[in-house]
Amino acid sequence: MKFPSSSSSFPHYFLASTFNSLLLFSVLLLVVICKTYESVKLPPNVSVPAVLVFGDSIMDTDNNNKILATSARCNFPPYGKDFKGGIPTGRFSNGKVPSDFIAEELGIKEFLPAYLDPNLQADELATGVCFASGGAGYDPLTSETAGCTALSGQLEMFKEYIVKLKEHVGENRTNFILSNSIFFIVLGANDISNTYFLSHLRELQYDVPAYSDFLVTSASNFCKEIYELGARRIAVFGGPPVGCVPYHRTLSGGKERKCIQKYNNAMMLFNDKLMKELHSLNQKLPNSRIAYLDVYNPLLDIFQNHQKYGYEVGDRGCCGTGTLEVALTCNHLDATCPNVLDYVFWDGFHPTESVYKKLVPNILQEYVNQLQ
Repeated sequence: MKFPSSSSSFPHYFLASTFNSLLLFSVLLLVVICKTYESVKLPPNVSVPAVLVFGDSIMDTDNNNKILATSARCNFPPYGKDFKGGIPTGRFSNGKVPSDFIAEELGIKEFLPAYLDPNLQADELATGVCFASGGAGYDPLTSETAGCTALSGQLEMFKEYIVKLKEHVGENRTNFILSNSIFFIVLGANDISNTYFLSHLRELQYDVPAYSDFLVTSASNFCKEIYELGARRIAVFGGPPVGCVPYHRTLSGGKERKCIQKYNNAMMLFNDKLMKELHSLNQKLPNSRIAYLDVYNPLLDIFQNHQKYGYEVGDRGCCGTGTLEVALTCNHLDATCPNVLDYVFWDGFHPTESVYKKLVPNILQEYVNQLQ
């Protein structure tokens, strides 16, 4: 590099050069930060101001810990051991859950707060919250048994949210947020896993096809209800292969701890009916963009071919023995695995943060065009 010959001009040249370097560094840093919070490529001219989530423990970001009646809670170690600060946050995982990754991938915010969080700031309302409650289902009996917030209760919270949002940003902005945000619904696993097969509470009343119809009707009605309240972009996750979670493998999978096929068959039937109903609903509701998001097949591939994804253990959770522990039975008295990154499951029901981190971006990218 050749500096100017005048000694008096050297400081000015040096300062200008330093300023330019700092400016370049700042721009690069900003790019990195933006990249961190938005990796899903949205179609041109598509805006997603907020994410609003309804569902169960897969999505719950701390609502259940504000509900005294439920035992489906996890506000204690070792839950949250890999979360920011290493603290339990009411998420049924060692770290972040899909609600968080969805908000992050869409470039909205790093964590999606629980609506029932007493410290929730008014500014958070405009970018989205989570209404999900661990243990919930499309079937009211599922939520009642778990002592959690039923889907009807989550709907009431959403109505209350709309009132608060209008007070904070005004009616016009509220209408814009509701019509352009993406609403995510994740339910069904507890209905088939717990209410139908484990407790047998619905078996005498319904066979599997009839129970699937009952659940699909509930899902469809809920979509109509939030549509009437202003939702237009609605993403409904299909159910996961519940027969492959460690809990069910332990109880019914035999010595080889195989997946329980009848559970998975029931879920596949439900998913097929749900997908068809949502497609029909999308044609009936004006200006709606309702998408069915297949999570069953991607998860089944991870569960059955875990080594392909870098995991060593696919049939046990990291917490305790990894066979049955979940919620209250996965606690600080239990040992945890040496390296959670080796495990597909965190506890007897819930995948690790690592699995969600692999799963969510791919699913969003696959279906985002259907929601524009």
